[in-house]
Amino acid sequence: MNESGMVVVGAGEAGVRAALELRSLGWDGEITLIGNEGLLPYERPKLSKELLIAVEEPSPAAVVSEAQLAEERIDWVSGDAVRRIDREGHRVELASGREIPYMRLLLATGAKPRKLEIAGDGAGDLIYLRRYEDAVRLRESLRNGSRVVVIGGGFIGLEVAASAIQRGCAVTLLEAGRRLLARGVPEAIAKVVEQEHRKQGVRIVTGASLERIDKGAGEFKLRLADGTVIPCDIVIAGIGAVPETALAEKSGLDIDNGIRVNEKLQTSDPNIFAAGDCCSFPHVLFGNHRIRLEAWRNAVDQGMHAAGNMLGSEKPYGVVPWFWSDQYDLTLQVAGLTDRAVTIVERNMGEEGQIYFHLNEEGTVVAVSGIGSGGSLAKHIRIGEMLVEKQAKPAAEALADHTVRLKQLMR
Repeated sequence: MNESGMVVVGAGEAGVRAALELRSLGWDGEITLIGNEGLLPYERPKLSKELLIAVEEPSPAAVVSEAQLAEERIDWVSGDAVRRIDREGHRVELASGREIPYMRLLLATGAKPRKLEIAGDGAGDLIYLRRYEDAVRLRESLRNGSRVVVIGGGFIGLEVAASAIQRGCAVTLLEAGRRLLARGVPEAIAKVVEQEHRKQGVRIVTGASLERIDKGAGEFKLRLADGTVIPCDIVIAGIGAVPETALAEKSGLDIDNGIRVNEKLQTSDPNIFAAGDCCSFPHVLFGNHRIRLEAWRNAVDQGMHAAGNMLGSEKPYGVVPWFWSDQYDLTLQVAGLTDRAVTIVERNMGEEGQIYFHLNEEGTVVAVSGIGSGGSLAKHIRIGEMLVEKQAKPAAEALADHTVRLKQLMR
């Protein structure tokens, strides 16, 4: 049996970054990275975009190579799942029967698609997008002229709809809420996104109450509460994700909208940490408000941060949340937490796009969001992110005035 070392469960972005960071920070002992997919760790954001529209047969975009894992002396366990955590004995037991001891353990188990509970015999044949194999199946189905229904007007649903349009499909998008992107995106930006999708040919139905999905004679039939029946060839459900907590629950760890961790990303067991989509944590920039994030950069940042704390740094995690989405030629970015705001200040950037600053009751910038096709959007969002990080309270008039340089407001 190996000497107890660092064990990482989950070979997604958070897990890989943690493993590499452990070595970078000087840990010279054993590092074991466990993934259950049988593939090299790969980038998930590309599954709903580049991979679906690639002309050539695609392959996963690897986060790390076998050579790099070998060079960093990381024991990569592929295609094997952790069956049990023995907290008293400090070891994990794999489905294959292998046992691996640990000094510190990181759970980076990610999230899984939320399943649609709906009547009808077609419900079992919906496509959910989370893994590479899901994207391959979906890509093969998106043929020119195919009738596609996407259920869910969040980021995944919209990105898949855009990819399907680009592949020549006829697309209908159903959203149960009154508008698209209701979670974390201001209505003004959601309207721009909706207009672009309609312009590209997506049929959008908001306030859609789906009653059942039937399948027969080679097609699906979706029935809405108002009696509308929508026939189609493919149904994709993108109604969100739920944290993968089964292993943590089985191990007796605290659960609270994910694996519950403290500000140091430490679970209720001081020797076990969690990072990425699977955990909820108190954010020090927002009054220790407990949140859970499903974003690529958060997975990267938390994985690296957890590595430091596994080695004893004990630093609170306080990186500003940030995410992006590409919608045709438009880029949407959000930094911070828009739901902590009571006031929105718009800065019109003309042809470059729109920027929105989100302020709380005290006038503190708690988020910035924007949409556009110009190259300056990312720069403005980055400065806005720094305002959030510094908990700045610039005058609303200055934020709205595009002639005032944002960098001046950093002082």
